[in-house]
Amino acid sequence: MEALWGYVFLLPQFIGLIAFALIPLVSIFALSLVKWDGLGPMHFIGLANFFNQFADPDFRTALINTVYYTILVVPAGLLLALLVAMGVNKVRAKTIYRVIYFMPVITGSVAVSVIWIWLLDGNFGLINVLLDQWFHIKGPQWLVDAHLVIPSIAIVSIWWGLGFNMLLFLAGLQGIPGSYLEAAKIDGANKFQLFRHITLPLISPTLFFVTVISIIHSFEVFDQTYVMTGGGPGKDSYTIVYHLYTLAFQKFEFGSASAAAVVLFAILLALTLLQFTLQRRWVYYEG
Repeated sequence: MEALWGYVFLLPQFIGLIAFALIPLVSIFALSLVKWDGLGPMHFIGLANFFNQFADPDFRTALINTVYYTILVVPAGLLLALLVAMGVNKVRAKTIYRVIYFMPVITGSVAVSVIWIWLLDGNFGLINVLLDQWFHIKGPQWLVDAHLVIPSIAIVSIWWGLGFNMLLFLAGLQGIPGSYLEAAKIDGANKFQLFRHITLPLISPTLFFVTVISIIHSFEVFDQTYVMTGGGPGKDSYTIVYHLYTLAFQKFEFGSASAAAVVLFAILLALTLLQFTLQRRWVYYEG
């Protein structure tokens, strides 16, 4: 009877998984093989959508921009979140700091983007005003300069996701047994040696988890580019998910959009599997 009730409570989650994950996933693979505008009849064209995407300069631009964005966001976001977590872990009022750092995370992405549009405005934005008043430096056109638009969006994303990653690292740090650190101190270990040989190995599972989800989220960036730049200037902030949106909801090429989504899925799957393979060399699981 207890097992039956267990299945009853699992049923809503199981139905949600099928309806909102498995069925859409299968549908994407099916749509990637057809030509369809969303209203008319479907025409099976096989792998033509994939060949067209690989030959499409917009797709290549979107992929390059997304990889560049990921390279900027993931390492910097992980390092900053870990440093903040280590600092918060040493203060008494941890709850207050956790709330302060987590507040941006629960703020809507559109609201965050709109606020940062004002902050990064090249003419009257607060950041350029402060640069002018404090350092007598003329601030750049953050969201208009082709060389700065991706780094600017990356800064917004790092700030926005800092609290979430910080909480994960803080949980990992608080899970380190104090006896390990005390024993190392007795043996004469300094702060760097404590971090290198005790802290870092014991939070490596947390670091691995945060790395995986950070890469996935970075490849799926859309809200910031849509609201802040519209993929511009030109296509300098044109990302893969923005490319999917353009194909599906502006050009109504649902087959091509599905093919691009399958390619994105394959890239993320390959990167995740690679990380799971490499984690055997550096992730330490206690016990």
